[in-house]
Amino acid sequence: MRDGHFDVLVVGAGINGAVSAASLAGRGATVALIDRGDFGSFTSQESSNLVWGGFKYLENYELPLVFGLCRSRNRLMKAYPDNIKEIGFLAALDRGAPYPPWFAALGATAYWAIGLFGTKPPKLFGAETIKEAEPAINTRSVRGGIQYQDAYLIDNDSRFVFSFVRSAIEAGAAAANYVELVSADRVGERWVARLRDVDSGEEFTTTARAIVNAAGPFVDAINGQWGLATEHRIVYSKGIHLVVPRLTTTRHDRVLAFFDDTQRLFYVIPMGRRSVIGTTDTRIDTPFTEVDADDREFLLEQINARLDLAQPLTVADIIAERSGVRPLVVKRTGGDHTTTDWTSLSRKHEIERDDDLSVVTVFGGKLTDCLNVGEEVATEIEELGIPLERDLRNWYGEPAKATRTEFYRQAKLMKLDRLRSKPDTERLSDRLWRRYGRRAFDLLEAIRADPKMGEDIMDSADYLRAELHNAAEHELIVKLDDFMRRRSKIDLVVHDDAIRNSPGLREVAEILFGDDAERRLDEYFAEKRSIV
Repeated sequence: MRDGHFDVLVVGAGINGAVSAASLAGRGATVALIDRGDFGSFTSQESSNLVWGGFKYLENYELPLVFGLCRSRNRLMKAYPDNIKEIGFLAALDRGAPYPPWFAALGATAYWAIGLFGTKPPKLFGAETIKEAEPAINTRSVRGGIQYQDAYLIDNDSRFVFSFVRSAIEAGAAAANYVELVSADRVGERWVARLRDVDSGEEFTTTARAIVNAAGPFVDAINGQWGLATEHRIVYSKGIHLVVPRLTTTRHDRVLAFFDDTQRLFYVIPMGRRSVIGTTDTRIDTPFTEVDADDREFLLEQINARLDLAQPLTVADIIAERSGVRPLVVKRTGGDHTTTDWTSLSRKHEIERDDDLSVVTVFGGKLTDCLNVGEEVATEIEELGIPLERDLRNWYGEPAKATRTEFYRQAKLMKLDRLRSKPDTERLSDRLWRRYGRRAFDLLEAIRADPKMGEDIMDSADYLRAELHNAAEHELIVKLDDFMRRRSKIDLVVHDDAIRNSPGLREVAEILFGDDAERRLDEYFAEKRSIV
């Protein structure tokens, strides 16, 4: 990027920025992608890990939005068959729920049809059959329920974001995390951007014909620096999740859905050997959030009232917490929105183009809608006069079936799955293919050459030594938290004490950072202490 000349500078590497960079680079544009934190490290790392069409948006009759989200969900499921799986949402409707089961079933059937029948059909349950389907549910006040289908990410949201960053890089883009935009000035027909390496302090310049402002909750502040007026703006909603030991049966994965005491939906989402409870919806005035005591008390109270647990959940059961802000889109002419029904605001996206400044701004959005965002941003860049190649849709998706078949053939020949001895864990071949795609062949070769590469490096987490070497070489890891929280989900599923006491943690740091391992370890633990 130093003294570089690009067609497009993408500011912000959450899901919107990552898909924009992948789409543009995949169509022949020269692209620079920056983020002042890690890739997918702000809003995009705090999602529910769900790929869903917005069933709840039917309440407000947002049928075009639901249709678009369902289509995008179906495309993602088809493009990422090993990473995005269909999953049932079992909604238990008690006497405090706003809808009776029969009416909810009608809505679920309409949702299935709007989604072009891209999933299994919905089901209607009585109270007794709900208990049979999921014994953990407290059915004493339940009138019945429904199960509708959506999808979820098997790995974490940030890793999914990073897959688009890798796609952009493989198509020729320059991508850098921990690089912030200090200033940008329009000089003639180009932007001259001053950038700063957050880690080292180095400053340098790069130029671009156009800028894509994909800074999520910070888009308005960046546009304001340039005096750019937009039709839309962002308001903030805080959502939290609590990660606890698995609450539901492991016979098959299913999301449980309940209406809380405020008649808002919240979920119990499976995450391997853990359950994720959430999310809340709290109006706030800042993009910076944290889980507070009231948040914990509210969610624990709600879930304890709706599940039959041997012991009620307490704060001591919380393994990890997630707190993020949703950037919601509103029109500037709509007033201050202090009287708006907060929960009625959807996660739609809007894209605006300023022809005079050559800036494209992405407002709002959600993970499910990412392919639409990537395509629409490319259309707007073309309207600015930057030519793009025909969209072959090769900037997203998993490798071809033939490549997958060959990987599994080689894994079977070397008896890869016999390396695993841990109970209740997925097959090693499945895990490596899902996480790495074509790069999984390199892992097979590393394990063939040195059997120690096939050993788990941390007792409490499922990561092979070979995966760490691969991450060090290919995954642009600057800080230990980048790996522990975003390239993997170790920080989300393993308790802090187990991580701190893991004999393999130091080796993880040494593989990733070499001589800089000690500093990165100290930095990682200092950040954890500051969060606590």
